[in-house]
Amino acid sequence: MELHVICDNYATHKHQNINDWLTANPRVSLHFATTSCSWLNMVEIFFGLVTRQSIKRGSFHSVQDLEETIERYIDNYNESATSFRWIKTADHLLGKIKRKQTTNT
Repeated sequence: MELHVICDNYATHKHQNINDWLTANPRVSLHFATTSCSWLNMVEIFFGLVTRQSIKRGSFHSVQDLEETIERYIDNYNESATSFRWIKTADHLLGKIKRKQTTNT
């Protein structure tokens, strides 16, 4: 069995310590999402909203209290939520990928 891990394209995932560990654990593969071109960015944005609008500066007496606060936020958010929308064109994103590949070679 293999483990595939999707990561953002942050440099720490490419550190020599990580590369050494991956060499010692060949059944683990890292896959890097292209910067600014991934659905993971939308997930990160949503978690940022939850953090800023619900958790930050909060006081929670238990894990259950924290979970209930997050669930309440999500319920309220979903009542008026709109879909996240990409504002960049496919050509813009593909150009960014191509430029990044050129600079990394």
